[in-house]
Amino acid sequence: MNSSIIGKLAEDAVNFLFQHFRGGFDAFSAALGAVVKLLEDGLGATPFAAMLVIFVTFALWRRGIVFSVFVGGALLAIHYMGLWAQTVSTLALVIAATFFSLVVGVPLGIWGARNKRVEMILRSLLDFMQTMPAFVYLIPAVILFGLGRVPAVIATVVFAMPPVVRLTTLGIRQVREELLEAGRSFGSTDLQLLWKIQLPNALPSIMAGVNQTIMMALSMVVIASMIGAGGLGEYVLSGIQRLDIGIGFEGGLGVVLLAIVLDRLTESFGMKAKKVKRSVRTGKAGPDATVRTRRT
Repeated sequence: MNSSIIGKLAEDAVNFLFQHFRGGFDAFSAALGAVVKLLEDGLGATPFAAMLVIFVTFALWRRGIVFSVFVGGALLAIHYMGLWAQTVSTLALVIAATFFSLVVGVPLGIWGARNKRVEMILRSLLDFMQTMPAFVYLIPAVILFGLGRVPAVIATVVFAMPPVVRLTTLGIRQVREELLEAGRSFGSTDLQLLWKIQLPNALPSIMAGVNQTIMMALSMVVIASMIGAGGLGEYVLSGIQRLDIGIGFEGGLGVVLLAIVLDRLTESFGMKAKKVKRSVRTGKAGPDATVRTRRT
């Protein structure tokens, strides 16, 4: 089946990039691959017992005793199934993809919130990124970057970045005008308004975007395994290829447990920000919060 002129244009564009900028893509691939490998090796070198203590302690701090017990049980279950190495690989991929999504997505969200024309262009672009089937991203990613973790990270960033862009823009747009007017009356510059008023008040929305970005990155695990990303997705893919229900279920359960842990932990930051924001509004915040509000 031959592609239409639209498909031919897309193919020609990718081939043009590959032919004329191959050296740049190779250098970028090597640099990104080194970062992901360093992250994975660092996580893999940490003993399971140490990782267990770190996660449980963090869960106790953020969510309390009940969730910390669940986190301990979830990690022990993953270790018992013999999937800890795959989980570490998946975690490294998710962390890398989330980091790059935030580095690119948050500034784009801020830019969109401050410029209506940019926001209109971004909305169309994000709609395209979210509705295009994830498998389609893998084709140009593999052509430009080869097989392995690098194209998997690139495809995951494209797929997972829209929520943080949208929710950053939404959070900044929802900051009350009275707060901005108060800041301007005290002589704040646009940059000071952004850092001291808009971003702090938009933090719950931004953290919700971070949470959704992490969840969407995890949803790409199995798809990314098709191009050599490894991790839990490769385990699930092996179960599919061999029609092995046991392997598929264990791999899927590992993904679910990891998703729940990361979801609840990142969600806790947004909940804390909402509580602080609500306390300041109602006048029930502590003296430190009151001082910070007055200074702003």
